Amino acid sequence: MITERVRRILSYYDSENPGVRTNLARFLNHGRLAGTGKLVILPVDQGFEHGPARSFAPNPPAYDPLYHFGLAVEAGCNGYAAPLGFIEAGAAEYAGEIPLILKLNNHDLLLDEQDPIPAVTASVRDALRLGCSAVGFTIYPGSAYRQEMYEQLREIAEEAKAHGLVVVVWSYPRGSGLSKEGETALDVVAYAAQIAAQLGAHIIKVKLPTSHIEQAEAKKAYEAARIPLEPLSERVRHVVQSCFNGRRIVIFSGGAREEEERLLEEVRAIHAGGGFGSIIGRNSFQRPKAEAIALLRRIMDIYSA
Repeated sequence: MITERVRRILSYYDSENPGVRTNLARFLNHGRLAGTGKLVILPVDQGFEHGPARSFAPNPPAYDPLYHFGLAVEAGCNGYAAPLGFIEAGAAEYAGEIPLILKLNNHDLLLDEQDPIPAVTASVRDALRLGCSAVGFTIYPGSAYRQEMYEQLREIAEEAKAHGLVVVVWSYPRGSGLSKEGETALDVVAYAAQIAAQLGAHIIKVKLPTSHIEQAEAKKAYEAARIPLEPLSERVRHVVQSCFNGRRIVIFSGGAREEEERLLEEVRAIHAGGGFGSIIGRNSFQRPKAEAIALLRRIMDIYSA
């Protein structure tokens, strides 16, 4: 049965076909947070993005792709996201047990690039073949190659939607147009989230913003409108506002592994600021499984409160 909260969220996507709305409902009605309108998703693209040792050596069972399917299912996550190889390795064994997001582009760190662009590494046809409910795609606003990424996403999103798949966009500002501090500046994160929404994303993944304001003209606007920069919950609220005033699902990444209480404080701020949830990778799979499941369930308890 669909709750009123889920029904309201689905109404934000009334221009989409029934297939897209059904797959959105699958995420929102799955796991321990089913029906709450909140999401906790396990993403495991870090083996490609950061390398196997940096990703999995802290918890060696995580080298096995089936480990991550099991972790997501046992913890009660709403969904699991990974590149082609990991999804192929477990989609049959875990068929129907959890909604899947196939990451269609990925980027490695073997070349130090000032202006990165990910490679397209899978297709919408792959996602359909593997029974996925969604495709994922990364864009880097601020990169000199951002326009190429936007155009790639536009074509992929059109094909995915035509086949009833949800489109999840990782919108991560980086490149020669930004300082390192600017990658997580409030104005930049909010702008990146808005770009993803304008490109047709159904679910938008961004990093938690700091109180730094990167752009001089944006600083004037923030000061004139008295947009609050503190606490973190207010920054989250502004990012959600920037995604069509909360009419698009916005979830926040967990980032590098950190102390549990600090992570939980961030989750409380996301919840207080009206965020739709978290996508927690290294902070879960770099811990022993029992510890990771307990942590993910604490996070879910915060979102369900």
